[in-house]
Amino acid sequence: MASIATCFTLPQKPHCPRRRIFKSSLLPNPPRTFRLHPTPVFPGFGAKFRESRGLVSAVKSSLDAASAAIRPGGAVESDKLPSDVRKRAMEAVDACGGRVTIGDVAGRAGLKLNEAQNALQALAADTEGFLEVSDEGDVLYVFPKDYRAKLLGKSLRMRVEPVLEKAKAGVEYVARVSFGTALIASIVLVYTAIVVALSSGRSEDDNRGRRGGRSYDSGFTFYMNPGDLFWYWDPYYYRRRRVQTERVQTDDNKMNFVESIFSFVFGDGDPNQGIEEERWKLIGQYISSKGGVVAAEELAPYLDIESSGDTLNDETYILPVLLRYEGQPIIDEEGNILYRFPSLQRTASSQMSGRKEYVGRRWADFVGGVDKFFQEKKWQFSNTSISERAMVAGLGGLNLFGVIILGTILKDTTTAPAGFIEFINSIFPLLQIYAGSFFAIPLFRWFLLLKTNADIEKRNKARQQFARSLELPDISLRRKLLSAREMAQKTFIGQDRIVYSTDKDLVEQDYEAQEWDKRFREIEKSD
Repeated sequence: MASIATCFTLPQKPHCPRRRIFKSSLLPNPPRTFRLHPTPVFPGFGAKFRESRGLVSAVKSSLDAASAAIRPGGAVESDKLPSDVRKRAMEAVDACGGRVTIGDVAGRAGLKLNEAQNALQALAADTEGFLEVSDEGDVLYVFPKDYRAKLLGKSLRMRVEPVLEKAKAGVEYVARVSFGTALIASIVLVYTAIVVALSSGRSEDDNRGRRGGRSYDSGFTFYMNPGDLFWYWDPYYYRRRRVQTERVQTDDNKMNFVESIFSFVFGDGDPNQGIEEERWKLIGQYISSKGGVVAAEELAPYLDIESSGDTLNDETYILPVLLRYEGQPIIDEEGNILYRFPSLQRTASSQMSGRKEYVGRRWADFVGGVDKFFQEKKWQFSNTSISERAMVAGLGGLNLFGVIILGTILKDTTTAPAGFIEFINSIFPLLQIYAGSFFAIPLFRWFLLLKTNADIEKRNKARQQFARSLELPDISLRRKLLSAREMAQKTFIGQDRIVYSTDKDLVEQDYEAQEWDKRFREIEKSD
């Protein structure tokens, strides 16, 4: 994770009654590279609420314009979204019951606020979703139960994606099998060439004038049939495949022998693929569960930082989180810096926010729904068993030995090669490269994995140490956590707080002009 070299400068503050200090006083001269500004859930409310008499009509017309774009031959807005953003947003919508705020989706899916907003707008336009506006200007997106079916019926891209994924998996499987088959083909060609070359050499020195040594060829071909090689190298292949199919859920080793050859040489891919998305999901869900106000130490178990006191005192490691979820630094009455995330404080899901009793030992129980710390997986050299790796290494050694012997024979040959030997001589450089790289690549990967896993272990231990410090906090950290819990605020937006819905016509909703004026004045006074 990229680090941002920015620090907070706090002016000297005498002891005063408890109050919140936002970025305007905390950062008098904010740098251009990091500007903290709260993004209102719905522009136009708040201090300028009296200028928003036409807000409802504007909301309605904007959704009508989006709905008008949904017609035969019209563009599907969801197709313009990245596939992972669309899938994660839809999963968050399903988890929240189809009625969400932007903060709900951003926190649960780990998306940036603008990504969540764009995804919700596109999904609502394509699935006949509608908006609800609360009395405080919050916008909620409501989707029908069959919104996935409606979107699938309109989006050709969503119908094609599963086919492309299957095709991609098929190509990857063919590549793995082809590489393993190449080893078997190399061994067959190399040792066939050795026998043919030796037979040809003996026939030339034979005074009886025999040509070609045909008796050797027929016998060799009979015993070294490629099908016989498959059965000899893995006699229980089909039986093992049946057993593995029957215990899919209990046995992770599902490779056949030919696939294990590819796994031995190149490995099985990044075990942490897509883990950054999971990291941001954990961070967003944790902040939401804490009422939108957290201390920097609470997010340390999910970030990549060194386990040193100086690093924690700096607190610049939290800047990527502030930028992603548009957080604001605030200060409590004791001078501790806390961080508030307004968008994650308002939800359409009825959940209780964390209170001050979830500090110390109870912290571990409260975080039961969220992992205590972010943990990376170590890279494995190969997911094959020890016996399979030994068999693959043995075959690779047999191939390498054969290439060396064949190279010596071809080098000492005095006559011009012809027929099969000529073909082998033309592809011999490829056989040498294959035989050499068969061990060179795994050897390089082995040393690389040693360093990579050491770094992963170091980061995991640091995050685990930060998590333990939250389970047994010292006095200063305990007070800081208590202050964060007291300043936490989780607002549930129920149906009783909805003042306008685009699902109904404006004239059907029983809100007259004087009622709106009354609400405007109340909010003006509160501001």
